[in-house]
Amino acid sequence: MTSRQAVISVVMVVLSLTSVTLSFQPLGLFDKKSISHREITQRAVLRKTAEVCRDIAASNGEGFSLTIDNSLSVDEVQTACSSAGTSTSLRSSVTFHTSIATMFFSNADVDFFLFLSPVHHFDDESFHGGRDLIKEGVHAVKKSVEKDNFIIGRITLGSICHTLQDFYSHSNWIELENTVPYSALIRPDRLLKNLAGPNTPTCRNCTGGNCDDNLLPEVKKNRLITSGYFSLTSSVKPPGKCSHGGTFDRTSRRDPVGGINKDSIGSDHGSLHPKAADLAVIATMELLEDIRIVVGDEKFLRLMGLSQSSALCLVIDTTGSMSDDIAEAKEVSFDIIDSKKGTPYEPSAYILVPFNDPDFGPVIRTTDADVFKASINKLTAFGGGDFPEMSLSGLQLALTSAPPSSEVFVFTDAPAKDAHLKSAITALIESTKSQITFMLTGGLARRRRRRDGQSAARAMSRSDAQLYSDLAQASGGQNIQVTKSDFSLATSVIRDSSASAVVTVFQVVKNPGKPENFTFNVDTLLSNVTAYITGASSLTFSLTSPTGVSQSSTQSIGPLASFSTVGNLRRLSLNTDNQTGLWQITVISSNPYSVKITGQSSVNFIYNLVEAHEGAHADFNQKEGRLLSGGNASILITVTGSEPVSVTEIMLYDNSGPTTVNGSLQSLGRNNFLVTFSGVPAGKFVLLLKGEGTSTSSRSIAASFQRQASTEIKTSILSVTVSDVARPVCQVVSTLSNCISSSSSLCASSQWEFIANLTDGINGTGIESITIRRGNGTLNTSIVVGAEGENVTMVTYSASCCSPTVELAAVDGAGNAGICVGQARIDTTAASITTATTASVTTGSVSTTSTGGNTPNISQSLWIILLSLIWKFF
Repeated sequence: MTSRQAVISVVMVVLSLTSVTLSFQPLGLFDKKSISHREITQRAVLRKTAEVCRDIAASNGEGFSLTIDNSLSVDEVQTACSSAGTSTSLRSSVTFHTSIATMFFSNADVDFFLFLSPVHHFDDESFHGGRDLIKEGVHAVKKSVEKDNFIIGRITLGSICHTLQDFYSHSNWIELENTVPYSALIRPDRLLKNLAGPNTPTCRNCTGGNCDDNLLPEVKKNRLITSGYFSLTSSVKPPGKCSHGGTFDRTSRRDPVGGINKDSIGSDHGSLHPKAADLAVIATMELLEDIRIVVGDEKFLRLMGLSQSSALCLVIDTTGSMSDDIAEAKEVSFDIIDSKKGTPYEPSAYILVPFNDPDFGPVIRTTDADVFKASINKLTAFGGGDFPEMSLSGLQLALTSAPPSSEVFVFTDAPAKDAHLKSAITALIESTKSQITFMLTGGLARRRRRRDGQSAARAMSRSDAQLYSDLAQASGGQNIQVTKSDFSLATSVIRDSSASAVVTVFQVVKNPGKPENFTFNVDTLLSNVTAYITGASSLTFSLTSPTGVSQSSTQSIGPLASFSTVGNLRRLSLNTDNQTGLWQITVISSNPYSVKITGQSSVNFIYNLVEAHEGAHADFNQKEGRLLSGGNASILITVTGSEPVSVTEIMLYDNSGPTTVNGSLQSLGRNNFLVTFSGVPAGKFVLLLKGEGTSTSSRSIAASFQRQASTEIKTSILSVTVSDVARPVCQVVSTLSNCISSSSSLCASSQWEFIANLTDGINGTGIESITIRRGNGTLNTSIVVGAEGENVTMVTYSASCCSPTVELAAVDGAGNAGICVGQARIDTTAASITTATTASVTTGSVSTTSTGGNTPNISQSLWIILLSLIWKFF
């Protein structure tokens, strides 16, 4: 076997062990007896959030009736934290659930992508390195919150919580009978005391497979702190030192054999697992309290995701013919702001992105309503050049700036000049689960600008209009076409979306159109039910209630609904009082049309694509990219709302065709479900959830209920000839670090740089966009030519040492996406550190852009680092 073959063989072995976890289980979906990082993180977040709300209530002289313990649920805390006087108001906990999920998925990623880094797990007695990681991470979280960048704050917070929690599982802190957290880990002003020296023996052999008493008596007597050593490939460790333990830890086979980890009930010190988990919860709460003190209660609660309203996000064409549209956007946004300002339903953020031609941006993102108002007031209609505008570039900026699950409204009267960004926009929609609604004024009659500045009518082509329709369909939004004179009547859609707890009950798009009947369930927890139908003027419809009463489209006011027509939009306000059950809507049209049914309800659901891994701790992690047609799929679903419901069915539903795929449902407790699908066919799907209500003391859900996810889930089709299903490849070139161990106040004075090459291969569709998914730095890219003639995007990222991690997302022309991760090394000396990987690239003509790239394979950069580690053992 050649050296090259040997290395490849080792890498294949390691790749097969990607789920090896060196800590509490990441998500704990398989092992119901042990406590996972997911549960530890959620318990700490809920308890600390409840404490903050209790303290706020006390300072306002209000009561707070909630027992704060590990049994808290997300909806219980959401309800208890609601302001006084709104006890009967409708609440949604979707944002809270989503924010917590962001934190625990980021927490779990440390196990899957940094599992060989001792400092991230307090392995190998790396106490100073682990403490430095926590210190710098906490500082980065505080800085992110100060800048209202709560998403980055949550991602960073989740990862440092993992490291902190691992201390209690991997060290002997619990064995020393400590009952309080080791506060020095989050207090840089305190010394780490009683650490076992590098030459101090700490363990003895386990006897007969029992490791309960393998710590040396001297360690306990002198209260020395140690942790286990771990290696996948070598049994080498300092003489007399403890090992982590477990099937994959080779150091645990060398004297002293065995380990001391408490990751699960079945670990070497598994009897202490519950105590380790409990103390990890308290320690995480202590870290959260430290952040709270610095950022204040209001911003802390927003970091936790305790917001009942989504962001108000507007993308506005500012070319010459848009003055009336800008005025209307201003009026509707001001109306929303003024009616909700100072209430629990005020938008969580305000985002404005203007676009013109050739310019677009900048992004105005603020939590201050007055700042947002001032920004809109400054908008003026001018210029524009030729007919098409940079609408998708503006939309792309909005999607990368808005919180997940936002609803974005795009105002324009022109086609997209940058239609090539469609795949990149689609990938962003899939990753953010945001809804896009296009407000197209003038219908399909468009203008072109003459040299004299006047406008003349011009028709938007079918392909131009279809582009907007496709993006609206992919996101669960709408494509509304109205004349400028009727535009003010169509803005009711924006007001509807700004209401609290809006859910999608049913949505379908038919292209080509054909007459069809659609059914949907209305339950007693659903209020303000509204139907939106878009289509040609010749479209007709009828509505039938569960009791058989009907109303046709010739009746604008009838027994079942009142409706209005503006442009291609029919908006129906349904009268569902005492009419719960199965409704039917019949649409007759041979032209394309869409139907969307929404309402307000606390009962909704969130979902995340996950993938299973085998290994020491079989578990799931969040899946990047699309499902493979013909393959299997796993989805983690959480049902929101405090009302008791029973989920009976979850399916992948093709909202433009007849295909449905039923999933196998496994309850995980606390309204969490793991759904598996076998043999997913090619196509575009949305998740449709159905269930039954159970009675409570107050009210019940009559018969069945249903909720539908907005974002389409697309599959990738394997083809040996034309289809590009491969993700962009990331190759780390170098990491130049000038980061030294210092106080948080000094990290801003040091910088680090990360360079990587991204390629979609010779036969790929090419990398279309690169965005910073995690990190607060500057990104630059240039195009070079690879050794085999492929285009290579060279990425250079630089940042302050206060932001020591970068995660880049790249999307190719086929919509394949992935992640590239870089990490600054923290050195105890002042010398710069550079790690490099040779890249086979030939410099050619270079074009530079201000946005940067990403890799579709989330672990490529990890394996490059891993390969260099493995090579040392050959």
